[in-house]
Amino acid sequence: MTTAVYLASASPRRKELLAQLGIEFSQFSVDADESQLPNEQPQKYVERLARLKAKTGVELGYIDRPVLGSDTVVVIDNESLCKPLDEADFTQTLKRLSGKTHQVLTAVAFATQEKILSCVVTTDVTFKDLTDEEIKAYWLSGEPQDKAGGYGIQGLGGRFVTHISGSYFCVVGLPLYETEQLLQAFLRR
Repeated sequence: MTTAVYLASASPRRKELLAQLGIEFSQFSVDADESQLPNEQPQKYVERLARLKAKTGVELGYIDRPVLGSDTVVVIDNESLCKPLDEADFTQTLKRLSGKTHQVLTAVAFATQEKILSCVVTTDVTFKDLTDEEIKAYWLSGEPQDKAGGYGIQGLGGRFVTHISGSYFCVVGLPLYETEQLLQAFLRR
């Protein structure tokens, strides 16, 4: 695929994943209000954010090629878990994930001035039972602070995962297969 796109994300993980697809791209960050609306379901929330980021890129003047926006949320008991606010929030989050299966939702959107197309990919992730010591040590590693749900599967947090069902790359932050398929569908429209 030789199409060039803009990546509306400061995420180094999304940058690495998009590069794996062999798509030429330029990266920039967008400042978008990521607050969840009252009673907004996780799937609608994450898709709205991905679409907002892509549309914001277009509004900023990135108009000569499609803009890719993406967002990821971790969901347990139908509640979206965002990046931890502090250590107490992180500890509470990991205790909720401990020994249970949760969902990771990543939305992908492509936008131009004329159109927008998006999808949401869901992966089930199961954690082992975590000890208080493991949770504390993981926080002190510095890794969880900027991660949705307080962990990174591609890093130290991967050792907590006993099973995944779905796209590994969805959990990292950009589902490769679905992103490529969405771009092809976007270009055909």
